[in-house]
Amino acid sequence: MGFEVSMTIRQEQFVVDKEGNRIGVVLNIEDYHKLLADVEELESIRAFDEAKASGEKPIPFERAVAEIEAREK
Repeated sequence: MGFEVSMTIRQEQFVVDKEGNRIGVVLNIEDYHKLLADVEELESIRAFDEAKASGEKPIPFERAVAEIEAREK
């Protein structure tokens, strides 16, 4: 039986105000892009879950695109 252990060593950097309160964080660009990708994936999952829970009848993708394009005109 095998398994993989992954350990991430992080050096956290914060932006602080005059009083020393943390008001921001500094990320390296790779972590930033990974975070954005994860957020987009989570948004897609939530949208899918909401659509499934709505009980509405699904429509073909092409029709959905056509309806969206028609609204944008």
